[in-house]
Amino acid sequence: MSTTRTQKAACYLLKSLSSPLLRTTLSSRSQQIRRVTTARHDANTLARAGWNAALGPQSERTLQQPKRQAHPNVGNKRFLDFDLAGGVYLVTGGARGLGLAMAEALVEAGGKVYCLDRLDAPDDEFYEAQKRTLPEFGGELNYAQVDVRNTENLDDVISGIADKHQRMDGLIAAAGVQQVTPAVEYGIKDAMDMMDVNYTGVFMSATATARQIIKYQCRGGICLIASMSGVVANKGLPSPVYNSSKAAIIQLAKNLAMEWGCVQDSGTGGIRVNCLSPGHIVTPMVLENFKEVPGLQETWERENMLGRLATPDEFKSAGLFLLSNASSFMTGNNLVIDGEHTAW
Repeated sequence: MSTTRTQKAACYLLKSLSSPLLRTTLSSRSQQIRRVTTARHDANTLARAGWNAALGPQSERTLQQPKRQAHPNVGNKRFLDFDLAGGVYLVTGGARGLGLAMAEALVEAGGKVYCLDRLDAPDDEFYEAQKRTLPEFGGELNYAQVDVRNTENLDDVISGIADKHQRMDGLIAAAGVQQVTPAVEYGIKDAMDMMDVNYTGVFMSATATARQIIKYQCRGGICLIASMSGVVANKGLPSPVYNSSKAAIIQLAKNLAMEWGCVQDSGTGGIRVNCLSPGHIVTPMVLENFKEVPGLQETWERENMLGRLATPDEFKSAGLFLLSNASSFMTGNNLVIDGEHTAW
C-alpha cells in the first residue's frame, strides 16, 4: 500500500471516531459494562456479609492450622499405650494353647486376667505360666471353669468377676473346637455342636462381657479369635463347618463394632471389637489334625512364605495390641497373621 493510500485510510478512521453516533454508541456500551461490574460487586459484598453473619465474629471465622498438642502417652512411660495396669480381662479357651499364650501377654502388661475354659482344671502349661508371672508387673493369672455353651453359668461367672473388681475392660474369645469330617458325612448334630462353641459360644461370651463393660462404663476392647480359615479353605483338611464358623466370627465382629463403638450421652459404649485371624499354629488341636491326616503338616508348611508353622507365643503381642490403647482407632477389623499363607 502506498503512503498516500495509507494517509487517506488514517484520515477516514479519525473522522469515523469523531462521529457523534459512534461516540454515543461507545458511551452507552461503557455504561452497561460499569453497571454489570457494579452489580457483581454488590452481589459479592452481600454474599460475604451473609456468610459473615452466619459464621459469627471474625475471630471465630478465621481458619487456622490447629496447634499440635502433646500426646498424653508420649514420653511419660515406655510403651504406655500397651499398659493394662488395673484392668480386668477375660480369655475364653485360656487353659492352654493360643488362649493361654495371649493371656500371659495381658498379665505381663499389668492386667488382672481370668482364663475361662471347660476343663475342670487347667493344663500343666497354665500352672507353669502362673509361676512365670512376676509380681512387679502388677498382673494376675486366674482360672475359672466355664463352658461357653452354658450361657447362664457363663453370664454368672463373668458378672461375678466384674462385681468383684467393680470393672470389666476386655475379652479375648479364643474357645474353639475342630472336627475333621468330609461335608457329605456331616450330620446335623455334628454341625450344631461345632457352631455352639465356635460361633454361639463366642457371641455369648462377647455379649456377657459387653454388658459388664457397659454397666461399669469402662470402655474396653474385645478380640474374637477367628482364623485365616474364615477366608480360605484349608488345603488337605476337610473342615467345612469349622471354616464357616470362623467366617461367621469375622462378620460378627463388624456387627458388634457397629453396635457398641460410639460413646453415648449416658457414658456407655466405646467398646472396640476386632478379629484376629491366625494362620496354622502348632496347638494341641492341630497336633490331633496331624495324627488324623498324614502329611498334612508338610503340606501346610509349604503353603506360606515362611515355610513353617506358627507357635502360640507369636500371637501374644497381637492380642495385647487389640485390647490396649495402641489400637484405639481400630474396630470392626480382621487382623490376619498367617505367614502370608493367604497372599498367594
